[in-house]
Amino acid sequence: MFGRLLTLALIVGLGFSPVPASASTPAGTRPVPSASAAVAAMQPGWNLGNTFDATGADETSWGNPRTTPELLKGIRAQGFRSIRVPVTWSQHLGPAPDYTIDPAALTRLREVVGWALDDGLYVMINIHHDSWQWINTMPVDHDAVLTRYDAVWTQIAAAFRDAPQRLVFESVNEPQFVTGGDDAALLAELNTSFHRIVRGSGGGNATRLLVLPTLHTSADQGYLDQLAGTFTALGDPYLIATVHYYGYWPFSVNIAGGYRFDATARQDLLDTFTRLRDTLVAHGIPVIIGEYGLLGFDRGTDTIEQGEKLKFFELFGYQARVSGIATMLWDNGQHLDRTALTWRDPALYAQISSSWHTRSGTAESDMIFVRRSAPVTSKSVTLLPNGTIFRDVAGLRRGADYTLSGDQLTLTASLLKRLLSYGGNTAFSVRFDRGVPWRLEVRPFETPVLSSATGTVDDFTIPAAFNGDKLATMTAVYADGSYAGPQNWTPYKEYDRTFAPNYDSGSITLTPDFFAEVTDGAPVTLVFYFWSGETVGYTATRTGTTVTGVPLST
Repeated sequence: MFGRLLTLALIVGLGFSPVPASASTPAGTRPVPSASAAVAAMQPGWNLGNTFDATGADETSWGNPRTTPELLKGIRAQGFRSIRVPVTWSQHLGPAPDYTIDPAALTRLREVVGWALDDGLYVMINIHHDSWQWINTMPVDHDAVLTRYDAVWTQIAAAFRDAPQRLVFESVNEPQFVTGGDDAALLAELNTSFHRIVRGSGGGNATRLLVLPTLHTSADQGYLDQLAGTFTALGDPYLIATVHYYGYWPFSVNIAGGYRFDATARQDLLDTFTRLRDTLVAHGIPVIIGEYGLLGFDRGTDTIEQGEKLKFFELFGYQARVSGIATMLWDNGQHLDRTALTWRDPALYAQISSSWHTRSGTAESDMIFVRRSAPVTSKSVTLLPNGTIFRDVAGLRRGADYTLSGDQLTLTASLLKRLLSYGGNTAFSVRFDRGVPWRLEVRPFETPVLSSATGTVDDFTIPAAFNGDKLATMTAVYADGSYAGPQNWTPYKEYDRTFAPNYDSGSITLTPDFFAEVTDGAPVTLVFYFWSGETVGYTATRTGTTVTGVPLST
């Protein structure tokens, strides 16, 4: 097997002697899957993120544990059929003109790739953060960049020349360039040079699947058209296109009021898949979405409310499946615990993995709020069946506890009174005829109460009695109506970057990033929007490095 044969590798010249895929199977006689068949076989995929792409000394420099055979076997056992191994090469390269890859770094990569191939996974390796470290200077340093890029791919191609065909090469991650050049022409030149080098190295590389990105790995129409032109020019049946998708940006990071997976965010997703199908898939060009997720996850998966993100992933998985597009979940350590081999958010993984095979019913919300101090009345939520059929609400009696009229699910007043007497939140599973049940939580609440506070621009926390409610977003406005804080084109500030709730400690933090762009001496009116529909006002004033805050009277 490829991984076990790594011990036979010899350091020769600039790299390593190629390792045969099998001593009894010549490279030229191995069956080569079509690009479309390979893409189908690669679905679903997972990224070994923040590991070999880390820019420090080794794969653990960004906080993830050393990759083990057990991790890769665990990924396979979780249902993944491919793994993308992003690699940053900059720190492992010797000086010009050879740019020799550090033998120890290459040996370690070959070891991990070998384990994954031996487990039956497809594996994709690439040039990753080099894209913004030095490749982006191509407009002003063309020849030096191209020489370095070619040297790296020449060595990678030689090292993996006779690896199994389930090893796939991706030319460059998220290509981008400084101003001063024709970006489309520069990317086409890189992709074409990559293609020439790999194909010219022979062995298994003569027909190895090669993955080419759009500019910025964006699915914007112009970029897709440019990449389609490169495919036409190369005329190679063993090519795959790739883009990345992290959703409609305001929703993806929770800014500008985009805290719901609303019609705009939904349409952005649908339009992306339409463009991919019409421009590439319909013309015989297979597609891999090499990274997907939500950008706010880099700060914490709670940046996006649970039900809203589940609706995003449900629709994303369905669209990928009906479009015949393979997808690779971006995981920099925030999803899978790589030591325990368990998912940090099992409900999120359940929704993602279910979408590989079927649709799931969802709803307009996963929370129903019931005010403790008000007369209790029935509460309704609109179900979104997504082609499924409602079955029941687990543990409840139809008629006595809930009713269904069309897609309107109503919890009765008698049920809600009973739940209020229990004191805490109660969750139910709304079940459909297939897919993942929808978790619907009944939350007794009162209007949140914020208290006065004094602190500094580096440490300012508002005492908050949340009273069962959850924070959705915050606006920040000066007295003259202009917008305060970062991203002053919108009053709605970015969740976690500028403000963050802590339900355990009962507080809301306003971050140093927020105060760094607040005018000294100018009071800022903050309005906190909660998922119950409640809003609470507050005034924060920066005076030098001191910050004072007081609640607005209601």
